[in-house]
Amino acid sequence: MAVRAAVLPAIGSPLEITGIDLPDPGPGQVRVRLAAAGVCHSDLSLSDGTMRVPVPAVLGHEGAGTVVAVGEGVGHVAPGDGVVLNWAPSCGACHACSLGEVWLCANALSGAADVYARTTEGTDLHPGLNVAAFAEETVVSASCVLPVPDGVPLTDAALLGCAVLTGYGAVHHSARVRAGETVAVFGVGGVGLSALQAARIAGASKIVAVDVSAEKEELARAAGATDYVVASDTTAREIRGLTGKQGVDVAVECAGRAVSIRTAWDSTRRGGRTTVVGIGGKDQQVTFNALEIFHWGRTLSGCVYGNSDPAQDLPVLAEHIRAGRLDLSVLVTERISLDGIPAAFENMLAGKGGRALVVF
Repeated sequence: MAVRAAVLPAIGSPLEITGIDLPDPGPGQVRVRLAAAGVCHSDLSLSDGTMRVPVPAVLGHEGAGTVVAVGEGVGHVAPGDGVVLNWAPSCGACHACSLGEVWLCANALSGAADVYARTTEGTDLHPGLNVAAFAEETVVSASCVLPVPDGVPLTDAALLGCAVLTGYGAVHHSARVRAGETVAVFGVGGVGLSALQAARIAGASKIVAVDVSAEKEELARAAGATDYVVASDTTAREIRGLTGKQGVDVAVECAGRAVSIRTAWDSTRRGGRTTVVGIGGKDQQVTFNALEIFHWGRTLSGCVYGNSDPAQDLPVLAEHIRAGRLDLSVLVTERISLDGIPAAFENMLAGKGGRALVVF
């Protein structure tokens, strides 16, 4: 059956909206009709080669939709069920999974190398980050779908699949923010806005949002920021000025740039924690000297997918949504059609625009 999709023909090439031939689900597979998909900066990192994926590929990893068919052996979902796509399913058998660190599963992205569909001309297509959400429909492994929690609309649920899990998890699982602590979040995109809300939910006493754009202040404050700093050479000094010259207890870096990682570190108090969520390229080199590492006693840690277990965390996030503590509307600045994805990518490349949600 032919459906429309956004195809990445080669690394560095523009996305093409075209028809693809999608097969029926085989054993252990599920076919999903997409309701919505978020346009995440990670998709841009896939298209420009920062993160490697086999091509040609259908990108999109943050989505939700309705099951239309299941293959043999699938029992946890059925046609008509609403599901969230899980782009990094854990295998349960590797070393990381045996330690309970399912976000580091060695086999999580093994499905991205599979051929899951073909162009109408017969060219093999790979599912970018397993799920190929930039399409009207997709076929995924059953391990890549989780039931949508009660009370969460399908279009909103799409955002739970990456941005919210990552931002919330960075604050609650990686940095482990405690009530009364001070927090700085660098980068006010979808993940950063989720992290700001998570810090508010955690009871942080001061929440500083940092971004290169002054225009994002209103959005950041709506998400929970108590203070806003436009990124500059004096950012760390400004943050220390807001925290009694100490620096914040926790800095969460969501941009993946060497300068913002270094500034997040410099903005953290002695003995504090700096968590890096942003995905940067190999050319983004960050340096520290041995004396400062000893003197400041800070902890610097990476954070993959918010150190989250989606099966465990989705119900928690849903409860925050139902209680009004987590507002997904602030994460979306524009709603677009499938045809609008290439333009949304161009805006991201140019540093323009906000976060787009593709609504099917």
